[in-house]
Amino acid sequence: MPTCAPSVLPESPLTSQLDVADELLDLLRDATTEPRPDIQLEALTLAVAADLPVLLWGEPGIGKTAALTQLAEALELPLTTVIASVHEPSDFSGLPIVGDDPAGQGVPMAPPDWAVRLVRAGRGLLFLDELSTAPPAVQAALLRLVLERRIGALQLPPGVRIVAAANPRSSAADGWELSAPLANRFVHLQWTHDHEVVVRGLGGTWPRATLPRLDPGKLEEAVDFARRAVCGLLAVRPTLVHRLPNSETRRGGAWPSPRSWEMALRLIAFVTASGSSRDVLSLLVRATVGDGPGLELLAGVDRMDLPDPEELLADPGGAVLPERGDLRQATLDGVVAAVRARLDRPRWDAAWALLVRALETGAPDLVVVPATTLASLRRPDWDVPAVIEQLAGVVTLSRRADEAAARTAATVAAKRARR
Repeated sequence: MPTCAPSVLPESPLTSQLDVADELLDLLRDATTEPRPDIQLEALTLAVAADLPVLLWGEPGIGKTAALTQLAEALELPLTTVIASVHEPSDFSGLPIVGDDPAGQGVPMAPPDWAVRLVRAGRGLLFLDELSTAPPAVQAALLRLVLERRIGALQLPPGVRIVAAANPRSSAADGWELSAPLANRFVHLQWTHDHEVVVRGLGGTWPRATLPRLDPGKLEEAVDFARRAVCGLLAVRPTLVHRLPNSETRRGGAWPSPRSWEMALRLIAFVTASGSSRDVLSLLVRATVGDGPGLELLAGVDRMDLPDPEELLADPGGAVLPERGDLRQATLDGVVAAVRARLDRPRWDAAWALLVRALETGAPDLVVVPATTLASLRRPDWDVPAVIEQLAGVVTLSRRADEAAARTAATVAAKRARR
């Protein structure tokens, strides 16, 4: 009998097209990375390292979840995502399980499976997503989880960190305002997108952030600095210790309380020990106690970094002045105040020499006010130092500019009055 050739099944059009589609998807996913500083991710990393619960606020689709995924990979932590709004309160407070002898042994509260997995792993990043769509009853159940790390009878291990994400109420589906007790337990980071990052990323090159590292040699110094910064402000501004906002919306964000000041102190220490920038510090401080108190704290931190006026007066020729204009202005004002407090001819001359150095190394307009004040301190028997000639032109120019501005304002006011 003739041998029959094996039959060949025709290629499925559907299968072949899916294979091609998979190949196209692989090409679309193929991307490279480039190092790029990211102060948002740096602030988030430091807050997570400080073992503080973080809440990322941002519009839908701007990359909050992607940032958490990148952070978990960088820290080598397993990521567990829980959608808060689709759970019942008992999912966070524990499910009652009746045993053989409830009257004698009580009714234990059994934790959910994801909590058990975190305990078994001993470490991880717990991501509570869609927090602003969780109803009040669920928010109340989350209080103990966020603050005490307890779910039912289960205690999460120290290696577990908590990060949540929320959309503003205006863009959240059936959104709720966060309750004040829950909001005050979080570091509230505002998450935004960078247009240039998105464009380069869609072009195939996504950023790779360098995460901050703590310097073991700066730990004690960082703690001392943080305590002086926070305690120094609250000592002179006691009303800032606890200030509950009046509106429900603002209560759902960052506001000052003893708890949030403790978080701010911890974050200042971590920023100092890591050598992170002032921009990162500003994000974190305002994320704990709010914009107003946070800016006051930042101003106090800046003043702590100012050079000692007495040291500057002792060696005006070798003085190193701050580069930032506001800090340089505050430094020069401090020097003039020190001269006023203990006025004598050598200190007065040294202050003039310091103003000349400031003129040579920075913006001229910063010396106008200190020079005018210093000139008013001159006693009749003191000769005018020669260095004043170098400052005379700046002061005169500033006065002319002020006079011109005043004339312009008067002219505009007159025209408005005639109308």
